[in-house]
Amino acid sequence: MRFRGSLRIAALMLAVFGIVGAAAQTPAPNTAGTFASSAVENPTYVVIPMEITVDRPVDEVWKRIGGYCAITEWFPLPECRILSGAADDVGSVRSVGTEVMVAKTQYSYTYTQPVRAGRPYNLYHGTLEARPMSPGQTKLIYTLLFDNSMLADDAAREKDRESRRALFMRALNNMKILAEGGKVPPAAPR
Repeated sequence: MRFRGSLRIAALMLAVFGIVGAAAQTPAPNTAGTFASSAVENPTYVVIPMEITVDRPVDEVWKRIGGYCAITEWFPLPECRILSGAADDVGSVRSVGTEVMVAKTQYSYTYTQPVRAGRPYNLYHGTLEARPMSPGQTKLIYTLLFDNSMLADDAAREKDRESRRALFMRALNNMKILAEGGKVPPAAPR
């Protein structure tokens, strides 16, 4: 008898949580009464792995370039602020691209750019990692992942990929300069 009562309570709880979960996952209709989607029907995910070797210990390298808003020095950008969450912690949001930190280890973090109204979602993610190679040498690894299916054709996709690779390789080179005690040269005028 007691066992059946426990099963009924468990079933009731699952039903309630299932209804709440389903309601929480159902998107709200837009002003026209229909549901808008930023999903792309046939995504083509691109991964761009990049790396550079730094002649410094991993602790020194990460201390110098690994802060979530250190991007202003090595990208370089005029400003980075933490908009919400604890700085340098999972869930923090930086003003650069409104990027949300979604994962973190001792010497790495991964971020994403959120869905934006009226724009296809490209699942953009970036990971910056410092990996010790020897007591005095560190490998910096920057990996980008995103969907480029919304670009016109293969030529446009390849141009976009190479442009991103060049931009982030400059950033990696700037990180190396900073971590090894140098100064990043001023950005070229646009």
